[in-house]
Amino acid sequence: MPDRAPQPVDRQLPTDEARDLISLVRDIAQREIAPKAAEEEDAGRFPREVFTLLSESGLLGLPYDSEYGGGDQPYEVYLQVLEELAAARLTVGLGVSVHSLACYSLATYGTKQQQVEHLPAMLGGGLLGAYCLSEPSSGSDAASLRTKAVRDGDGWVITGTKAWITHGGIADFYTVMARTGEEGPRGITAFLVPGDAAGLSAAAPEKKMGMKGSPTAQVHFDGVRVGDERRIGDEGQGFAIALSALDSGRLGIAACAIGVAQAALDEAVAYATERRQFGKPIVDFQGLRFMLADMATQIEAGRALYLAAARLRDAGRPFAKQAAMAKLHCTDTAMRVTTDAVQILGGYGYTADFPAERFMREAKVLQIVEGTNQIQRMVIARHLAGPEGR
Repeated sequence: MPDRAPQPVDRQLPTDEARDLISLVRDIAQREIAPKAAEEEDAGRFPREVFTLLSESGLLGLPYDSEYGGGDQPYEVYLQVLEELAAARLTVGLGVSVHSLACYSLATYGTKQQQVEHLPAMLGGGLLGAYCLSEPSSGSDAASLRTKAVRDGDGWVITGTKAWITHGGIADFYTVMARTGEEGPRGITAFLVPGDAAGLSAAAPEKKMGMKGSPTAQVHFDGVRVGDERRIGDEGQGFAIALSALDSGRLGIAACAIGVAQAALDEAVAYATERRQFGKPIVDFQGLRFMLADMATQIEAGRALYLAAARLRDAGRPFAKQAAMAKLHCTDTAMRVTTDAVQILGGYGYTADFPAERFMREAKVLQIVEGTNQIQRMVIARHLAGPEGR
């Protein structure tokens, strides 16, 4: 393995508090996350104790209000924390992003009473969340979901199956989109469902190409009863809530993608500096140097793009188009950079003795989750030219 330690990313951070926060995250990443990443991913082990540590350290609720246990951090800081965590292990970085996505609906659309009752435990009480939108027959076409919530007295009964749920089966709470009315987007409502609710169960985790330590599973709702006090927002508002959450969530995926790409670049530079062929380090060959230069440039461009979108969000300005652009560009960049890293390591890049092949396998899923990159192109085009078929 290369011994050359990567240089930390030179970040532009708005406050001294943010700089201290990044230092804390790097320390946790180097001590608690990165050393075990390869072994635990290979074993398919989810590091719940790391998420407990992150919660105790105030890192699971960074973009939310401190009144409820959040960190009061701007999105541009929170995303750079995600990037650092994902560079150490994507299961952790993506897990924090998904947890934040699961908290978003209640934190943004919940009543004051709901927020007081639930958010402190969700943001800093050691709980872990999951976000339930996709179903076996509704992925990209999320508005066609079939899971139903039927009124029953002063509550609801939820029946159906959700698919591709990160933290499915281990989450302490699920933010669930269910049909309460007409077909299409206007008939969907959001609910906060406890993980131990009667009638809630999970299938065996999917066997995946990468991110084997992060459980992804179908979640079944077999007559799960929840009180109306666990309905988030108005009846029929759920799809609008889901889309709003995904705009922010896509920035989390973009930041995670840049973290994986940065880790792959660091590995490639370290290897190329030490590996010798034809009497000199292979980093001295111009063709390889150009590959590294292109990889670094793509990463910097992706980082700038997701931060620009985050700053729009922090300023209260529209950012949906820029979020789609960031998700598209950063995840495509992660796929290219990790593929090039494997190429630079040659035969060693194809073995599990080096992390490059793991980075490449993990990068692929980022082009798919929270809206495939084909969906991102549709979103961007709609902002440019209006909806299709006008």
